[in-house]
Amino acid sequence: MNVKYFTQLYIHFVFAVKFRAAQLNNDWDDRLRLYITAIIQNNGHKMLAINNMQDHVHLFIGLNTTQSVSDIMRLVKGDSSEWINKEKLTPGKFQWQDGYGAFSYSKSQIDKVVKYINNQQEHHKKFNFLDEYRQLLTSFDIEFNEQYIFKVPE
Repeated sequence: MNVKYFTQLYIHFVFAVKFRAAQLNNDWDDRLRLYITAIIQNNGHKMLAINNMQDHVHLFIGLNTTQSVSDIMRLVKGDSSEWINKEKLTPGKFQWQDGYGAFSYSKSQIDKVVKYINNQQEHHKKFNFLDEYRQLLTSFDIEFNEQYIFKVPE
């Protein structure tokens, strides 16, 4: 029996550099975004928007249901950190912070989320990353414990 799946899933991911260190550099962040986009596309997903600040990344994808959210994030974070280290783009060993946020949206919200992600540089002139992340969690009614929020830089 040939089973067809009919899905429409749009997921906004947020993840940070370990200890939120400002290691993502303007000199190479375009290359990083292209690398992550290739990971997303090579796994059958559709990249809708990607942007980053020096300490975190936002992705918005059309999720292909052949792969779980946790599997795609494991690949994105693992492969991209390996690439950053192989290319020696940071002075020391690069790592992503454990964990991530994943937020689902409807088709009618795509343009709003894309605009939000594309305007990260302007947005962060007013709000820091932790406030932004807490606001996302709160607006999605996600219970959280402060000790598990992305760690403050040491």
